Amino acid sequence: MSNHPQETFKDSRYKVPNLERALVIMEHLLDFPKGRSITELTDDLELSKNSVFRITMTLLNHGFLVRDAQKRFSLSKKLLLMGCRSFGETRFIEFAMDIMRECRDEIKESIFIGSMIEHEGVVIEQVLGLHPFKFTIDPGLRLPINCAAPCKAILAYLPENEQKLILDEAPFERFNENTITSRRAYKKELETVRELGYALDRAEQIHGAHCIGAPVFDQYGYPIAAIWATGPSDRLPAVRFDEFGQIMRRYADMISVRMGHNAMDAAPIVEEG
Repeated sequence: MSNHPQETFKDSRYKVPNLERALVIMEHLLDFPKGRSITELTDDLELSKNSVFRITMTLLNHGFLVRDAQKRFSLSKKLLLMGCRSFGETRFIEFAMDIMRECRDEIKESIFIGSMIEHEGVVIEQVLGLHPFKFTIDPGLRLPINCAAPCKAILAYLPENEQKLILDEAPFERFNENTITSRRAYKKELETVRELGYALDRAEQIHGAHCIGAPVFDQYGYPIAAIWATGPSDRLPAVRFDEFGQIMRRYADMISVRMGHNAMDAAPIVEEG
């Protein structure tokens, strides 16, 4: 954490200190998927042990945290589910799952759906592939924007000002020789995504793993999510990228229609920065 509690919790009639401490604890736990104990949270955040205990137990009782056998606290999936519902009045995942299964049956590979949270992608749900060897990703896993096909698919259609804010903060970490590590190259990649209608991960994070994704739009033409297929490069080879890309776009469009999007009436939003 860049700010210690004593810097963050300044006196103000508009602030609720315990609520702010709870938010700081939850944000801190994002970096510790295996959890932190009360003592560790106390030391990490320089808060009183009594305060950390009361806050974590409250969050636990309301389902925002889970606790393992070693009494380590970690984030539950409750916030993720709340985020899914914030996409709109419709039940987004329920509208997507049967279409994702149809997509999986055609491609045979694992199909995922996810969105963006701040400057990262996040996996929301999955439908496992039909091959004996298949990819699986835990819901809630964060995805780097410079590698992940769903992040490219969403960012390519974001309003320019929103896209710029995200790219300005992106670390562009290198994972291997295929990783895009410059903003200029990445912006060209996003232009290509707009031209093709789908996005690719050409083993840019994990050697031997290819991903092909397409954006899902809401009724206003805003990219709220993406679906993508992940599989080994010999089953999703570069020579078939366009074939699979068109398939992914077709199924993504089916979900978009359920979300109220009409491609004829609501073109994707593009604002000047």
